[in-house]
Amino acid sequence: MSPLYARHKRTTLAIATAVAAGALLATGVTTSATAQPAAKPLAAAPTALSAAARTTLIQQAQADAAGTARQIGLGAQEKLVVKDVVKDADGTVHTRYERTYAGLPVLGGDLIVHTAKSGKTQGVTKATKAAIKVASLKPQITAAKAEKQAVSAAKTLGSAKTTADGARKVIWAGSGKPVLAYETVVGGLQDDGTPNQLHVITDAATGKKLYEYQGVETATGKTLYSGTVTLNSVQSGSTYQLTDSARGNHKTYNLARRTSGTGTLVASSTNVFGTGTASSSSSDQTAAADAAYGAAETWDFYKSTFGRNGIKNNGVGAYSRVHYGNAYVNAFWDDSCFCMTYGDGSGNVDPLTSLDVAGHEMSHGVTSNTAGLNYSGESGGLNEATSDIFGTGVEFFANNASDPGDYLIGEKIDINGDGTPLRYMDKPSKDGGSADYWSSSVGSKDVHYSSGVANHFFYLLSEGSGSKTINGVTYNSPTYNGAAVTGIGRAKALQIWYKALTTYMTSTTNYKAARTATLNAASALYGSTSAEYQAVAAAWTAVNVS
Repeated sequence: MSPLYARHKRTTLAIATAVAAGALLATGVTTSATAQPAAKPLAAAPTALSAAARTTLIQQAQADAAGTARQIGLGAQEKLVVKDVVKDADGTVHTRYERTYAGLPVLGGDLIVHTAKSGKTQGVTKATKAAIKVASLKPQITAAKAEKQAVSAAKTLGSAKTTADGARKVIWAGSGKPVLAYETVVGGLQDDGTPNQLHVITDAATGKKLYEYQGVETATGKTLYSGTVTLNSVQSGSTYQLTDSARGNHKTYNLARRTSGTGTLVASSTNVFGTGTASSSSSDQTAAADAAYGAAETWDFYKSTFGRNGIKNNGVGAYSRVHYGNAYVNAFWDDSCFCMTYGDGSGNVDPLTSLDVAGHEMSHGVTSNTAGLNYSGESGGLNEATSDIFGTGVEFFANNASDPGDYLIGEKIDINGDGTPLRYMDKPSKDGGSADYWSSSVGSKDVHYSSGVANHFFYLLSEGSGSKTINGVTYNSPTYNGAAVTGIGRAKALQIWYKALTTYMTSTTNYKAARTATLNAASALYGSTSAEYQAVAAAWTAVNVS
């Protein structure tokens, strides 16, 4: 998983909200985006699938998995396990698989099979081109030793408390020749109080650490910028519970300063949640209203824009937890609980529940359930950028007059204390650490800073280079080669990124492969000779990715 930014910076915003009953009774100004007439979908655009239809496609693909493995040339010891399926408007199906070898999970071995409506295989996108073959499945070091080394690595990275629950044997194929390895997940807490899920991959022959990534996605920020909004609640006896039955039964819980458990479902006798002002009380409902609003807008953005039915595309809502810890200046998405968690910030009066942060964090869940971009190196930067891109999409989609859409990340939360945003998509280096352009050293940066290359690409693809003002914010985006870039509009840029993420990117995608993936997406959606395809190529060249 992944944070909104490096651990010394976090983001989010809380919303003062009045809430509606189960019938969506408005108690204030409704700020949701106005529904627009549905346009005719592009042939290669994803089509909305009911939960039953999606389940059927997954079951069919799994039943045919052995035949598919043989057809695409996998070895006798390899098996495919269906992770996800996307169906395009023209009937093309993209099936995402995890792989096993001799019964062991192959990390970095994921692949996507593209199948035409006729049933003919059109191609395969693989996370690794290497054949999965391991000479010996007998480890030379013990699981206990691998676990001990993983705990030591976690402490080196600054984890305050560490626990590990054993090491499992895997095949590691994420960085070249596949090898027998151990995967250890180190729990406990990071140094800022964020839950720890550090995945450490250790070579089972040499004991060398091969890879590591953090499994908890975090963020931080200030609150109270979205005004009075309409929410959904469910009446239970004489109280109203903050449960959104229209969006997969998303629920909002109060942890009341605890750092574990689910918490208590937020409820009100008046069906109004929050006051619109900051409070240090752990029973204050303003943060809960913000969290519920952010979850609702994120759900609606994915549904309206891509036909995606929830984070996992299965119609099931996540849940949110507010008032985590004491003065915890962060927020995070945790795929293991399928939930969002928000701290209350410095002094417990700045809940980390802003709209773009909510969209950012929950988009980590979408990435986890699609491409699964490894949260390290260039793929980690792409993971972070994906959340910035879709978090920005959520903010524009919400069309909230109190928080207009922009290409700034965390602009409402003043995490720097001087009114500046956390990140800038038009010129990422303005934050003092992010990369405007690709270089061979980008992968060694913190993923929140290496994400700048993709954020810059997305801005250029959407709006183009040069000076311009959008929703009152002035931007001036440069290019690596000095060439002018003409944007194609945010709507098309979002479709291209989502298509690339869900049908062409894999766990090991780097910037060069992301260029290929987005060009493939643009070709499928608009044609290989289209202005959109040419704009994708130009925007990548403008950030030095070729």
